[in-house]
Amino acid sequence: MADATPIRPIPADQITEWAYEADVVVAGFGVAGASAAVGAAQAGADVLVLERTGGWGGAAAMAGGFIYMGGGTPVQKACGFEDTVDNMKAFMKAALGPGVDEAKIDIYCEGSVDHYHWLVDECGVPFKMSFWGEPGWEPPGDDGLQYTGGENAAPFNATIPPAPRGHVPQMQDKHVSSEKGGGFMLMKPLTDKAAELGVRSAYDMRVQALIVDADGRVVGVQAKQYGKDVAVRARKGVVLATGSFAYNNQMLESYAPKMVNRPAASIEEHDGRAIRMAQALGADLAHMDAAEVAFFCDPQLFIRGILVNGRGQRYINEDTYPGRVGQATLYENHNQSFLVIDEESYEEGMTKPTSSPQLRHQPKWVAETVEELEAEMGLPAGTLQATVDVYNQHAENGEDPLFGKKAEWVKPIGSPIAAIDLRGMTGGFTLGGLRTNTDSEVLHVSGEPIPGLFAAGRCTSGVCAGGYASGTSLGDGSFFGRRAGITAAKA
Repeated sequence: MADATPIRPIPADQITEWAYEADVVVAGFGVAGASAAVGAAQAGADVLVLERTGGWGGAAAMAGGFIYMGGGTPVQKACGFEDTVDNMKAFMKAALGPGVDEAKIDIYCEGSVDHYHWLVDECGVPFKMSFWGEPGWEPPGDDGLQYTGGENAAPFNATIPPAPRGHVPQMQDKHVSSEKGGGFMLMKPLTDKAAELGVRSAYDMRVQALIVDADGRVVGVQAKQYGKDVAVRARKGVVLATGSFAYNNQMLESYAPKMVNRPAASIEEHDGRAIRMAQALGADLAHMDAAEVAFFCDPQLFIRGILVNGRGQRYINEDTYPGRVGQATLYENHNQSFLVIDEESYEEGMTKPTSSPQLRHQPKWVAETVEELEAEMGLPAGTLQATVDVYNQHAENGEDPLFGKKAEWVKPIGSPIAAIDLRGMTGGFTLGGLRTNTDSEVLHVSGEPIPGLFAAGRCTSGVCAGGYASGTSLGDGSFFGRRAGITAAKA
């Protein structure tokens, strides 16, 4: 919910005491904040990180851990995949739009292999040189590479040579969607590296407002620590890295109303405070309506059937990235979805390995014929029958001319036939935020950088403008977080 604490910038001449001081002050100790801290410290700055909770990690530590990297990383090469910077650019510009920041994508792709080596060689993030090729949200084991954006599915695979770019840190005894997910093995090395470099941290620090000097330069932040107001001075710059606004219903109602009350892969601290703080100083925003939308069904199941909307019509190729399925369901089909699947395919899917057994739902309706199933589901007579007839007609030849589903997943739907009720089974997090440039400087509505203010991660609008691929949050946050720290240190 929204915080009623005053958010307007505070003049520096009103500060009577600085409780903390550093060259670079970073707000937030998730992936963007940790990367900013390491980047700034490596550039020679004295760094202080302010964290709202009692420890580092943020949402990143609980994430699956994908970092979107490509252009020929060692993991890609070891797994036998060829990738180029140009192909990576082409895919990201096609899949993450419309309206992507092309300059950000260009520099992100051109620096991707270097970023991999920074994570591995300088920060100690481990990757296993193995590929996970099964359908799923993430590998159930410790494999290091997976397709995470629909690169190998229609419509992208027809024009852009596909390559997997979802790199996940290797971790033993991994527990998906918990503190022991792959994201932990990204955050632990990053925070260890920060500590090694002398980065200081202060916890239970809730940033409230920016502090500015007479020239309009950001010179610190006001925060609450253990209920007491404290001022923190930044000699060179402040980096905002406090996450999205997925838990701020007031902001969601204004910018992304379809996401109200459906946060997922987020934490309650994602309240949009940093965005509001910068707005109060005249910061520009971008793509505030954009969101990643998870689809709460195991891909091992829905890839083997067909997804239909409330009118009994197919609306997407079921072999694409599940996040694209979620967006299409929520945004284009009124959050109405049903998985239609025959008994043989359902039982096959239930036996396959998965990282998300909790998303393996039981059918709600079962029938011998499509006509009977259609009636039980309450669909208009003939609608589902027409959909299945058309699908089966082409599936006999291993084809899907409507959506381009790959032949290996195209199979006529037989009998008995069932439907799983997936209405309302979506959730996610926001992708829009502060408009920044490629050096992670926060931009004023005039287009000029706000002196002394930098930002990275989900409080900014990064490489995603509408579409999404798993790994672009941790990839974008770590890549531009590092740049934010370096730029702030040189300010």
